[in-house]
Amino acid sequence: MNKRIYHYILSAGMAVTAAACSTQKELSLPERITVPVTTDTLSLSSFSQVFNDPYLQGLIDTALHNNFDLLSAAQRVAVAQANLMMAKNAWLPSLNLALSSGVDKYADYTLNGVGNFDTNLSPNISKDQHIPGPTPEYFAGLRSSWEIDLWGKLKSQRQASYARFLGSEQGRRLLVTQIVAGVSGLYYELTAMDNELAIIQRNITLQEAAVATVHIQKAGGRATELAVQQFTAQLLSTKALEFGVKQEITSLENQLNALMGRLPQPISRTTITGTQTLPAAVKGGIPSSLLLLRPDIQRAELELTAAKADVKAARAAFLPSLTITPYTGFNAFKAGLLFQSPGSIAWGAVGNLTAPIFNKKQLKAQYNISTANAYTAFYDYQQAIVNSYQEVASALNKVDNQQQAFALKSNEVLVLQEAVSTANILFTTGYANYLEVITAQKNVLEAELALVTTRRNVYQGLVSLYRALGGGFNVAQ
Repeated sequence: MNKRIYHYILSAGMAVTAAACSTQKELSLPERITVPVTTDTLSLSSFSQVFNDPYLQGLIDTALHNNFDLLSAAQRVAVAQANLMMAKNAWLPSLNLALSSGVDKYADYTLNGVGNFDTNLSPNISKDQHIPGPTPEYFAGLRSSWEIDLWGKLKSQRQASYARFLGSEQGRRLLVTQIVAGVSGLYYELTAMDNELAIIQRNITLQEAAVATVHIQKAGGRATELAVQQFTAQLLSTKALEFGVKQEITSLENQLNALMGRLPQPISRTTITGTQTLPAAVKGGIPSSLLLLRPDIQRAELELTAAKADVKAARAAFLPSLTITPYTGFNAFKAGLLFQSPGSIAWGAVGNLTAPIFNKKQLKAQYNISTANAYTAFYDYQQAIVNSYQEVASALNKVDNQQQAFALKSNEVLVLQEAVSTANILFTTGYANYLEVITAQKNVLEAELALVTTRRNVYQGLVSLYRALGGGFNVAQ
């Protein structure tokens, strides 16, 4: 008998050892992209002038408190934190209060049936120890289960959950950056449309004066009905343009209110005139150390860390697992004897060493899934780095080009404004025809609107650059 038991134990040990040797290979990812090392001084504090508008700061604060997407992101962080709590405590034993009852009717030709019958005939037992048939079973006590983390599977799962929790925080930070950039972009778009509206209304006043003048000249025989019609048509076109801009302003205000999680209402804002100077030029190259702190890059890197830990946990699933299940409590086959101590006190412990044999296809499939997810996370991380560099490079070029274009457009507006005055003087003295006046007025209107667009592009470029560098809302604090 002893040899047979030894043979069984040896066979089980060999099976466990064989199972332990059949794990999958370790994860090996490609080389990471080389990040250039720079010593540039460009930082987020360079953008304080972009966010120093008190109205803009108030809108951003409101959006960060009320935006529904951001509130949802906070709940996703809470979910990730709860998952982390579960993973951190997975290595601890479970302890459950157990109250159970049951009944068994043993057949006469079974081990328990014969044993119970023989036991009841023994003179060594008392009346309370007689086993009834059918036999009830009552238990009240504690049961526990504890999986020993032999191969680091639970540790890897805990590392994956921790990385994903940190990743959810970075996801929320990324959303904050997007909201700040979105509110700022819409705000400067709105102020630019205000400026356009003011320019159009000023030109309407000038064109109304020109129509009145040409009517007087027609009455004096110095202009024709065609000149009156041309001046009037130009005035009507400019007035129609005014209503288009008003509609655009309303649409932008509604978009801003939606970002702030509120119903449509007027937006208070600063009036920006064409004489105001632009923010100082942003100088410097692409700061690699700052880019690596971008929330999307941080989140991609943390997701890669979590995916690697998933692969380790999937590899460990091929190895044997050791589970200990102790219990203690009151146990009896009669309800009246259940709590009669010490006779009803029972305890025990079982250790289970198990290794997967017939379910390895499922384990291998899970390992392949985890490996594919790790490669996906790696490529996403690489792409996030590439995207960050191209976004910063494009934004830097846009700001620089638009600032230079703004200087040229400013000079163009000054020249054309003088041209309008000259054309009006020449027209009243008979040295220019009405078409030259109309052309001059049209050109100055287009140039002034183009100047507003260029100013708006400078601010939009600065907001995009701020977002590309990692963003947030710390420069206004």
